Amino acid sequence: QVQVVESGGGLVQAGGSLRLSCAASGRTVSSHAMGWFRQAPGKEREFVACISWNGGSAAYADSVKGRFTISRDNAKNTVYLQMNSLKPEDTAVYYCAGSAHSTVVVTTSTANYWGQGTQVTVSS
Repeated sequence: QVQVVESGGGLVQAGGSLRLSCAASGRTVSSHAMGWFRQAPGKEREFVACISWNGGSAAYADSVKGRFTISRDNAKNTVYLQMNSLKPEDTAVYYCAGSAHSTVVVTTSTANYWGQGTQVTVSS
């Protein structure tokens, strides 16, 4: 059983940066596709970014492409999301998730474990 815990959220001004971390425990996630998702108040949870098992490929939502970077350190069983040039519309709870059944991509429907989320608030 994998547990993941997100950290690094907070309040930042527009144009600022934050780095989210997702620490996994219980078993290694080095063979799992991992991803970040977010949910703003009144909206559905949406895909932000995902990364393949070895970090060789990554995918991003159009809304964050060029501003966010997903990475992973399998030795530390940890996934990161570097968020630059933050905008007020990036305000949301950010969730880390993974799929034990895929090595390449993870979506809201294929993820089989989720963290509790970390709040990111971007002020204008």
